[in-house]
Amino acid sequence: MDWRLTRTALAGLALTASLITATALTSTTAKATTLNMAWSQDATGLDPHKQTAFSSIRLLELIYEPLVRSDPSLNTIPAIALSWSFSPDAKTLTFKLDPKAKFSDGTAVTPADVKASFERILDEKTAASSRSNFLSIASIDTPDASTVVFNLSQPDVPILSAMTSVNAAIVPAAAIAADTIGTKAIGSGPFELKEWDPNSKEVLVANSGWAGGKTGVDEIDISVLPDETAILASMRAGKTDFALINDPLVAQLFAKEPKLQLNREPGLNYHVLQLNPSRKPMDNLQVRQAISCAVDRQAVLDTSSLSEGKVTGPLTSPAFASDPSTLFCYKQDVAKAKDLMKQAGFPDGFSATVIGATGEPPTAASDAQVLQSQLAAIGIKLNIQMMELNVYVDRWLKGDFDMAVAENGGRADPYTMYVRYWTKTGNLLKVSNYVDDTLDSLMQQGRAETDPAKRKAIFTQFEQHLAEMSPWIWLYAANNYTAQQKNVSGFVPTPAGSIFGLSKVTVTK
Repeated sequence: MDWRLTRTALAGLALTASLITATALTSTTAKATTLNMAWSQDATGLDPHKQTAFSSIRLLELIYEPLVRSDPSLNTIPAIALSWSFSPDAKTLTFKLDPKAKFSDGTAVTPADVKASFERILDEKTAASSRSNFLSIASIDTPDASTVVFNLSQPDVPILSAMTSVNAAIVPAAAIAADTIGTKAIGSGPFELKEWDPNSKEVLVANSGWAGGKTGVDEIDISVLPDETAILASMRAGKTDFALINDPLVAQLFAKEPKLQLNREPGLNYHVLQLNPSRKPMDNLQVRQAISCAVDRQAVLDTSSLSEGKVTGPLTSPAFASDPSTLFCYKQDVAKAKDLMKQAGFPDGFSATVIGATGEPPTAASDAQVLQSQLAAIGIKLNIQMMELNVYVDRWLKGDFDMAVAENGGRADPYTMYVRYWTKTGNLLKVSNYVDDTLDSLMQQGRAETDPAKRKAIFTQFEQHLAEMSPWIWLYAANNYTAQQKNVSGFVPTPAGSIFGLSKVTVTK
């Protein structure tokens, strides 16, 4: 097996009709120097290897580059790497770097930077969010000035998909040595961070050395406006050109504005009620299954997200997702839930606390309230505790909760999506608090299998078993939204919610 892709071969795949249009506009119309942008939730940190909050990912993906990226169709395309290839046994992955790739300080991106970045990710002391995705890396060779070779301990099909994330961004080896990652944002992406006033604004300026070419605007000024209705008002007044929207209620208001354009894209991210199986009584399978049977997922979606999205099982990628109706207790069955509670020894229910973050997602409080009402039918009394995002993330990472409402990131590949939670070596086992031999075995099988049909069958078993064991209660996948003035061109939304497309956006007068 020899999989080989080049920037030239992929040029047609990487460009969509919209991007072609944007390129034409760049050469024939005036370009605004600055794109005025707004969002409601600010980044919580600048270390690309550690950040898990969506707000942080959205900012950092404009500053940092991984070796490869995902395009709007979830294909893997070049970034820092021009090309890559697997060896026939899929145990060696070789990259050829773009000689034009430079960090924003003007220094070239070298194989030494790539090696240092992945060694940092693999170092347990780093607490990198994606560490589990790369545990098959046995060693890294840098045989010349443009080549990086990853020697793998086993065939690892999804590792390439894992490398598309900004959590696998390449950072300068010198910055790692100086321990300045997270205090200074030096990346090789389309923009560099000129100014950051937390919870107020960011100023991004074009990275003149970006290997991807000239950006469509010279600067992006981002305002943090916690009330998304204020973002709408700012766009009505013409003060904001582009906005990231999270609240489906506000998104529907944008849809009624004839002078503005709303971009709506089905997302891979999933809303979920996370149970903590390390705490009683959630350690009892029948209790967890009772909770699953008591939940009306469609009602949660309809109430919290105004039907903007779809009920989903654990897998949200179209290539792997199952019909949710085939999964355990996906149709609400309160009678079965009560019987399971009785069998578990809790006929009168119990009390528990569910935590949520204010603002991410904006439906968190509503999700919790609907679930509180539904679980009351089987005697479970939920105390809802909402908190600021940074406090929530700290609690969440420590697994310090009975239950948590969350919106977690989806991925094109199931292994990349869930290795952190559902394998014995997962670096977020403190979050899932659940070890299952069957899940671990299926994940390892899916990791090594190269036949697409066989991988699909393996992950179908994985999804069915995960839904039946009910350590978490998957609810729905919501839509992603952005809004723009109609003189903004070239942005292509993606299922992953990426705003990397702002690198090629233009504004006409």
